[in-house]
Amino acid sequence: MEDYRIVRLSRRERQIMNIIYERGSASVADVLADLPDAPSYSTVRALLRILEEKGHLSHEKDGPRYVYRSTQPRHHVGRSALNQIVQTFFDKSVEKTVATLVSDSDISDDELDRLSQLIEQAKKGGKPHDTDH
Repeated sequence: MEDYRIVRLSRRERQIMNIIYERGSASVADVLADLPDAPSYSTVRALLRILEEKGHLSHEKDGPRYVYRSTQPRHHVGRSALNQIVQTFFDKSVEKTVATLVSDSDISDDELDRLSQLIEQAKKGGKPHDTDH
């Protein structure tokens, strides 16, 4: 069963997770430096603790500070979040989801070609490889 915890995050929690994913790991000071309209140090520390309690982060001590890392790879969490979006907003239809993405995006010919290849591979019963696209 898929894990949908990521879609239950607040805007701030999502921003923090994005910072952690971008940096690979981060201290409270690192998060503060990257957060737009950053709240207080103690607020960021509390949000990191909450994300850890929710199972999204773990920490290790590095001298006097804690360094936080994600407990799951970004693509896994993204897949779970996307699956929830498909179910919630697109009537569980991958077709509707892709149609919306293709019609509402400035998509290049190269991206369309890659999507066509993925569709052909799926028709043949193959699973596409994870990509960073």
